[in-house]
Amino acid sequence: MQGFINIVDLITDWTGKLISWLVLVMVLVTFSVVLLRYFFNTGWIAMQESVLYMHATVFMLGAAFTLKSNQHVRVDIFYQRMSKKTKAWIDLVGTLIFLLPVCILIIYSSWEYVANSWELQEGSREAGGLPGVYLLKTNIILMSLLLILQGLAEILRNSIFIAHCQSTDRVV
Repeated sequence: MQGFINIVDLITDWTGKLISWLVLVMVLVTFSVVLLRYFFNTGWIAMQESVLYMHATVFMLGAAFTLKSNQHVRVDIFYQRMSKKTKAWIDLVGTLIFLLPVCILIIYSSWEYVANSWELQEGSREAGGLPGVYLLKTNIILMSLLLILQGLAEILRNSIFIAHCQSTDRVV
């Protein structure tokens, strides 16, 4: 079990670090778009679309890294005062009844949408836009798969913690 957790964490960390560099590229391209538009009175649709593609990719492929880092938004009023064991139970149950089913539903409901895009080799509707819309849409399925893998790793991690945790373990 620990081997699976380590492999998934490695994949998630690698993806997260790669995506973090995409944020820098996105900022530089955005700066270039603004510079070209306001100082040189020109621009490229493909360049503007690339910012949207990168932004979507950062959020979709960065979701598993955010889950692993325990940085997702939650209502922390009660959670912060709970013991580590109770938190592990909440995370375990939440992953089982919310995260995994939603990810499976996303894959199920988007599979045909993505497949049709690949079949058409869908490109931008804008003249001069990027040709790889189907690649962007593929991120929907990749996001879900990465979240499922990280979710399974979190289930195992929390199960191991719960099994070895003492009931007196409280967070201060």
